[in-house]
Amino acid sequence: MSGHSKWSTIKHKKGAADAKRGILFTKLAREIMVAARNGDPNPDMNFRLRLAIDNAKSQNMPKD
Repeated sequence: MSGHSKWSTIKHKKGAADAKRGILFTKLAREIMVAARNGDPNPDMNFRLRLAIDNAKSQNMPKD
């Protein structure tokens, strides 16, 4: 049971959702770093980097 208070319910749901987003954002950031290292750091010239950035944007990943 998550308890009686509304905050307790929110805390459990938010914690699980934030953990999933954190794993996804880590995976996307790693893909961007690998693409930038292996090719040109300019997304216009590096197709793999452009795809990684577009994928991150589609998942609402923050820019920082």
